[in-house]
Amino acid sequence: MIQLDEKIYFYLLFIIPIMIVFFIGLQLWKNKTQKSFAHPELLKRLTPNKSGLKSALKLIFLLLGLTFLVLGLVNPKIGTKLETVKREGVDIVFAVDVSKSMLAEDIAPNRLEKSKRLVSEIINQLASDRIGIIAYAGQAYPQLPITTDYGAAKMFLQSMNTDMLSSQGTAIGEAIELASTYYDDEEQTNRVLFIISDGEDHSEGTAIDAVELAVEEGIRVYTVGVGKPKGGPIPIKKNGIVESLKKDAQGEVVITKLNEQILTDIASEGNGEYINGAKTEEAVEYIKEQLFQMDKKEFEAKQFAEFKDQFQWFLGAGLLFLFLDIFLLDRKTKWLKKLNLFNEKEI
Repeated sequence: MIQLDEKIYFYLLFIIPIMIVFFIGLQLWKNKTQKSFAHPELLKRLTPNKSGLKSALKLIFLLLGLTFLVLGLVNPKIGTKLETVKREGVDIVFAVDVSKSMLAEDIAPNRLEKSKRLVSEIINQLASDRIGIIAYAGQAYPQLPITTDYGAAKMFLQSMNTDMLSSQGTAIGEAIELASTYYDDEEQTNRVLFIISDGEDHSEGTAIDAVELAVEEGIRVYTVGVGKPKGGPIPIKKNGIVESLKKDAQGEVVITKLNEQILTDIASEGNGEYINGAKTEEAVEYIKEQLFQMDKKEFEAKQFAEFKDQFQWFLGAGLLFLFLDIFLLDRKTKWLKKLNLFNEKEI
């Protein structure tokens, strides 16, 4: 496992594109100035040993040197000792709706981004609970199995989008069935499933049947509604620009609405509660309280206890490239000139 100590130093890497632009501008200015001074053939005769590639090579060495120095300042660490620790927590699975209706912007910035923010904020409030993530549309797809790695959970969460599943629709029932296979600890007394959706269920009533089976397995089902009851159109974008709105077979603009009723019914049947996700802070705080009141089960988890600094390797590589940049001259190297790699004519 790799750990980064000072991530803030990554901002120093923004100097690299600035240096590249400056270098290109400088080269263009030099070429223009030299052409106004003398003919290119005459310039070659006046500076026969000047290398056109050495300046670019020096820049590459300089940029590599700076990059490695920045990585040294960030100080990557590698876990060297793995130990088993005991934790107490609840097993939580998040089933996130990624159907096209989640692109509706009736709640800013859109329903899917709002859902991802809700889950991310909930994860921030957890301490030692295990979490898993499911994506679903017309079918359910396992995104992340039960784990205590919150960093990985957020990474997978951010990668979720409406194009990840080809089958469209909202199969809440299938998502519940898949979630039931996630809980691998038979002794866990508190198994919680959060369904984050706009409630547009196309699974033909199978959701309630799936909830009943989930309850029999000791799973409590909570639902979080994202969107507004009055609804909104589904924008079709290209490169972030709205090109049109989704239409039905009759050519009418599709208006997708938050179906709170079905989400309430699912939560009621699942011994949980329906939560309106419009206000992120209030929803997260309420969920935090619900989880806090649940009994925690003790379980074992492995984590890295010791990390070893690796900054010296990056600093060494950075200084090496800077050394090469300083001592690399702009003129042609004699042995390289003898090779005549580019079939240059003798002047």
